[in-house]
Formats: sequence, C-alpha cells, structure tokens
Amino acid sequence: MRHVMLVLVIVCLAGCGVETATTAATGAAIKKQEIVQGKKSMNEAQQKVEQAAQQMERARAETEAASK
Repeated sequence: MRHVMLVLVIVCLAGCGVETATTAATGAAIKKQEIVQGKKSMNEAQQKVEQAAQQMERARAETEAASK
C-alpha cells in the first residue's frame, strides 16, 4: 500500500512539472510573437517617417524652385 501511494504522489508531481513546462513554453511562444510583431510595427513606422521626410524635402525643393 505504501508503494502505491508513493507511486501516485510521484505521478501527480510529474504531471505538475509537465504542466508547468507547457505553460512556460506557451508563454515564451507568445512573447516571441509579440517581439516579432513589435519589430514589424517599428519597421512600418520607420518607413512612414522616411516617406514623410522625403515628402518634406520635395516640398522644400518645389518651394525653393518656385521662389526663384
């Protein structure tokens, strides 16, 4: 009887460890996805800033040309 209880305790504890490892892996996958999405958003924002700077440069050049 004592051995049966010991086996049950070990099985229960092993199950908790598997659940913890699965939860940690899921959390890591979510964080990785957040990082990838953040980098994508940052790249998109950088492209918009560069486009705005180009537009401003074109407008400045046009204004300069028109004033001559």
